[in-house]
Amino acid sequence: MWPTIGAWSFVIGLVIAVLAAVWTGANATTVLALGVLGVIVGLLNVSDREVVLFLVSAITFVIAASSLSSVLSAIPGIGGYFPAIMANVVTFVAPAAGIVALRALYEVARSS
Repeated sequence: MWPTIGAWSFVIGLVIAVLAAVWTGANATTVLALGVLGVIVGLLNVSDREVVLFLVSAITFVIAASSLSSVLSAIPGIGGYFPAIMANVVTFVAPAAGIVALRALYEVARSS
């Protein structure tokens, strides 16, 4: 049951990130929803063997998102939405990465 909740939280978080960027922009409710879903994903959706891959991917995405949004914003017609979409996805991914990083730090400290 828990892996299903984690997987659905990931999908719902991405859908909210895109839809909020198109219709509402970044407001407190959107940021809170994305943050909570990110925490749920970090707690339930990343197994111990996926920690390094997830953290490297999350760090890479957070770093690359600003440049990627600049490139994608040049697409005529829909490009104006991409900076907000990327910002929302970063808002969703960052709490998940933080939780996974804290779990990894705890495991390292516990095993020492």
